[in-house]
Amino acid sequence: MLPPLPLRLLRVADRAATAMGLAGANLDSDDLMQCALDRMQISAFRDSVFVPALRMLLDSYEGEADLNLFGRYAARWDVLRCLTNLLRFEAEEDRAPEILRERIECPIFITGLPRSGTTLLHALLAIDPALRAPRCWQTISPYPEGAKDDRRETVERQLRLFQRLAPDMAAMHRMAANSPQECTEITAQIFQSLRYEMTYRVPSYQAWIDGHGHRPAYRFHKRFLQHLQHQEGGGRWILKSPDHIHALPAIESVYPHCGLVFMHRDPLRVIASAAKLTEAVRQPFTREIDKPELGIQVLGRLKEAADTMHETAKEDRSGRIFHLHYTDFAKNPIVSIENLYRHFDLKLGNDLRRRMRAYLAAAAAPSNHYTIEEFGIDPRTLRGRFEDYLQYFAVAPEAPAWRAGENIRIPIAA
Repeated sequence: MLPPLPLRLLRVADRAATAMGLAGANLDSDDLMQCALDRMQISAFRDSVFVPALRMLLDSYEGEADLNLFGRYAARWDVLRCLTNLLRFEAEEDRAPEILRERIECPIFITGLPRSGTTLLHALLAIDPALRAPRCWQTISPYPEGAKDDRRETVERQLRLFQRLAPDMAAMHRMAANSPQECTEITAQIFQSLRYEMTYRVPSYQAWIDGHGHRPAYRFHKRFLQHLQHQEGGGRWILKSPDHIHALPAIESVYPHCGLVFMHRDPLRVIASAAKLTEAVRQPFTREIDKPELGIQVLGRLKEAADTMHETAKEDRSGRIFHLHYTDFAKNPIVSIENLYRHFDLKLGNDLRRRMRAYLAAAAAPSNHYTIEEFGIDPRTLRGRFEDYLQYFAVAPEAPAWRAGENIRIPIAA
């Protein structure tokens, strides 16, 4: 099957640029930092905590990611955007020091296995006016650039372009400018985020961030929320990312009174979907994708997530973790949400229930078909690797391993 036309055109342009000896966008860290300083008319960064991560990331881009022409320009645009946001934060804090005195009260973090309904849960909770979720347009551009605030419209255009380049991704994980956004987009702005290992092949950066830890990223995460809250007022934050499970010590250090939601699902039903989504996200930016290598990467993160949930739940004595099974959520999302609201002492009125049901009725269910085997993974060897997780949380198998596609009808699976 041929890739979509926009993707084929990108590949033609990349081959032409290579034939002409064009290197594409410059990804030198010093040059990018100076460009951001010039853009903001500032002489220096006040806080350089991000620099080691940025340099490691750019080294991985150059040596490992096999970026195509579009990938290099997209990476440069993304880095400049993040650096500019960092400088804008510093300028806003100079203007209004009270930003950093904003209190982020008892946020709730939704995490667990990817492709287990976390996106839908986040979207439903974001309907509640008493709760707050970071929106996609806010995480891309936390402050307007000029007198006219057209951030929503600009981000919507950017998302439409990306979804044309990655239609498989759009089918699996639809996004809009006003959609609640994952926190990996926030931590990406100091270049310490697992978002990068999903978007690009960066194994050295991946190993670096695993060794370095996530505390600086979540200290910045809190700072980011303070900036959003200072602009628009308070509310209890509801935050989501499957990658939070890999950073629990950092989260609990920065947010000692947070709540946690662990989403559980049969890992064999998750692996193919998570690998396919990673492949779809990477396709516009790279020349080649090694599917078996990608399968190993995704499987490793899933095993780490399952083990972390198991160990964390065994040691938890506070009762602050709410456990939710995908199959229960798929059967009756509203009942699952009622249980969640009771756990966190939230108020769920009849009007809010009606609005959530209306959202569910309007949402389209995905229809995705792919297998573990295309990523070089033998499903017959997997069940035993997750046995402790499956038994501890009583996660029932959803389907035979050799039919590991998406077939449970739940809107907006993620």
